[in-house]
Amino acid sequence: MSTSPALAAQAPIAEGSPWSQTAPLFVVLNGGSGHIQAQERVDTVRRVFQEAGRHFELLEVSDPQQLPPTIARAIELARQHHGAVVAAGGDGTINAVVQQVLPTGLPLGILPQGTFNYFGRNQGISSDIEEAARSLLTAQLKPVQVGLINEQAFIVNASMGLYPTLLQDREAFKQRFGRSRVVALLASLATMLREHRDWVIKLTLDHSTHTIVTPTLFVGNNALQMEQIGIPEAPALQDGQLVAIAVKPVGKLAMLGLLLRGALGQLGDADKVSSFAFTSLTVSPRRPHRPRRLKVATDGEVIWMNTPLHFRPSPRPLMLLVPM
Repeated sequence: MSTSPALAAQAPIAEGSPWSQTAPLFVVLNGGSGHIQAQERVDTVRRVFQEAGRHFELLEVSDPQQLPPTIARAIELARQHHGAVVAAGGDGTINAVVQQVLPTGLPLGILPQGTFNYFGRNQGISSDIEEAARSLLTAQLKPVQVGLINEQAFIVNASMGLYPTLLQDREAFKQRFGRSRVVALLASLATMLREHRDWVIKLTLDHSTHTIVTPTLFVGNNALQMEQIGIPEAPALQDGQLVAIAVKPVGKLAMLGLLLRGALGQLGDADKVSSFAFTSLTVSPRRPHRPRRLKVATDGEVIWMNTPLHFRPSPRPLMLLVPM
């Protein structure tokens, strides 16, 4: 942990109030143990804030198990000194911080450092850590929609079925071959070529119920990602809705074709894909009297959740610090 000079007292920040550009910043940085690039990020953030004379504190995390208590400590400090929590890492790290910050109404800044950085890019925040850190010095507050799945927050997407398996395969590939978009694509190809299960599920959508068969159900909360893969309902994310994508049962080659369409921004045109916007969606097993746990992915992190799965936008927005 590293600190700036003594923190000055600030006036409390209420939701909707102007953001004080002198308020202290409490940075949760998930860098991994002994990683040279992680140390470079720490040095960059420290230098930028010190040169600007900004009050700050860096809370570094090398063990993932220490992330939740470190976030809680950052929240405590932000409350005490009327500042903001800052998440430095990929979408998964940012998601972990959002889980705890969202209920508090505290301002959140991000220094995106992941492979895709959909959340930061969607808000105009640079993936260059020095540029992102400098933008925090003059940032303004913006209310940003967050999705919920059984009260678990997600900022980019949540899904069940094939997609969580794809994410686990991608992480295994990254451990072996490094983090890059090419590695992520190769992992996706390997997943698509394996056998996959089709799920029979009930969807309760705005008071109507439908039964579908699908290898994967994907719910998006990020307009940039939806636009890039060609989903026409992407604008609905600006109107307080989420967007769901369901794939009809297909063979391996057809699944590879859908992957290619997504890469070309044409997934929404495929006849084997259906998409729709909603404000409330409940996903249940075909036999609801037999509750079960499903593997679910939220912002790249795979967890187990009890059914039914209820998706909705959070009634409380995230107060995000974005560039002027």
